[in-house]
Amino acid sequence: MRARRIALAVVALAALWLIALLVLDSVVGARQAARIASRVGESLHASASVGDVDLALVRGRLSIVGLAVHRDDDVGHLALDVPDVTCELPPLGGALFDRDCGELALRGVRLEVSSLAMFHPPHAQRRPIRAGRVSIVDSALAFSPSAFLPELGKIEIRIDRADAGATILRTPLSWICTMTELDATLELPAGLAVHLSYARGTLSASSALLGSSPVDVPLELPQCSDDPREQSRALIALGEQIAERLLAKRAADWLGSPP
Repeated sequence: MRARRIALAVVALAALWLIALLVLDSVVGARQAARIASRVGESLHASASVGDVDLALVRGRLSIVGLAVHRDDDVGHLALDVPDVTCELPPLGGALFDRDCGELALRGVRLEVSSLAMFHPPHAQRRPIRAGRVSIVDSALAFSPSAFLPELGKIEIRIDRADAGATILRTPLSWICTMTELDATLELPAGLAVHLSYARGTLSASSALLGSSPVDVPLELPQCSDDPREQSRALIALGEQIAERLLAKRAADWLGSPP
């Protein structure tokens, strides 16, 4: 009898907990839009807004619709629009104690930036967003000539899909440091386009500019510093490294000698 009473008490407590979580979904969820906008806006020293938020504490999921971040000042221009964000959270109310994303999925990202200095807000006070995995699909990142590699002019990266491991999002590009797979197209001035894919430490590029066959080069991703400025410098160095290796590999192939 005692075991039965204990079992009934456990079931009753579990039922009450689930009911409480359903109530909290609406109460806490109603406040999340403003909190998320404030957190993202502060991280980029910009104005941010959120269209709608759906919090499911029982299942463990936070869905965000219509995240928009904009900034125009002496530093430059930044526009970030993400129509669909999903953050997988610990289920059964675990998100009340652990708000990190198990997986962060972003669809339809549109980023325009005139300078990577836009990613260097002064003295961010809040803890950056953390995710065990990051996936990005159907997205585009556009950089003005002065933002990334000035000698290349304006560049745009169209991402069909990108996957990354555990990431601390100190900037919108922090996921590159932990990238595991990439399927994207790099669009350069004068209508030049380079298809890029990355997996298992190898970058593959194909383009009329590089010849008829794809060019494969080993690529070691940079370690992400806690300092957003250091992250930006590392990503610029990575871009220069990729360009140099691809051109060197293609030149070696044309000369008929090993790279």
